[in-house]
Amino acid sequence: MNVILDCDPGHDDAIAILLLGSKPYFNVLGVTTVSGNQTIEKTTLNALNVIDFLGLDFKVYEGSSDPIKRERVNCGEIHGESGLDGFTFPKHNKKKEAKDAVSFIVDAINSSKEKVVMITTGPMTNLGKAFLRDPNIKNNIEKIVLMGGSIGAGNVTPAAEFNINCDAEAADICFKSGVPIYMVGLDVTRQVLVLPEVIERMRKIGNKTSDMFVKLMETFNYNQKKVFNLDGGPLHDPVTVASLINPELVHFEYVNTEIDTASSSSYGRTNCDLPGYLKKKKNSYVATKINVPLFWDIIEEAIASYN
Repeated sequence: MNVILDCDPGHDDAIAILLLGSKPYFNVLGVTTVSGNQTIEKTTLNALNVIDFLGLDFKVYEGSSDPIKRERVNCGEIHGESGLDGFTFPKHNKKKEAKDAVSFIVDAINSSKEKVVMITTGPMTNLGKAFLRDPNIKNNIEKIVLMGGSIGAGNVTPAAEFNINCDAEAADICFKSGVPIYMVGLDVTRQVLVLPEVIERMRKIGNKTSDMFVKLMETFNYNQKKVFNLDGGPLHDPVTVASLINPELVHFEYVNTEIDTASSSSYGRTNCDLPGYLKKKKNSYVATKINVPLFWDIIEEAIASYN
């Protein structure tokens, strides 16, 4: 499976990278970065650090620092000053590639002999800009699997989830692209909480990857408790990759989804018409259910697969 991961590491993005690297059937064409959980400089460094630490050979392409239209948004209160607070990565010589992320996405998709699966776990700015640059890339994308959106309430405004709120215009472009799109939103990701018993379960694996997981998640949970009063942070982003590892994990409903880019109070809302009120053409598969025990089995197996 040819995949590109577009991400903004971020504690949960780091675990998405971990999952991708655990399965040899993922042919990772590249990892692209975007400003979101932290600035573009920090998310790029974090991607390089995680990939090097895990011993993966993924190439990293730095992407957009600014959304298509709105002002930049970052999330330091959850992910800390570095974007990956809690774990000290060893020094290394891994560098980002010279090509920018948008150019890489366009070129890699157009040149791929097989259709590409686009996984986005941050704001959709890079992919939105890629569609603007070359709309024909849609012909060689198998599907888009994104962490973002919500059928119900948001997590940064009453209406909007963080990734969509960061760049609703980019999300709107992607949802209107005609490519099959699978939205893994807050409705399912809020169910996979890194509770203390999950941390202890992963600690028992006893390898360096479990050490990274435990230390990152302890800080992630501390910040989630401080900001949202949660005993365990929701591990949003890895659900995208986990749903590709095991299609039984997440149940999707095929619906019409529209992105609100017009209003102020509801900017970034994903209006998912599950009842079919509007009688509009269906354009997205929206996650409605998740097998939580299976998710943690997938995470545990992935961590244990690293030496």
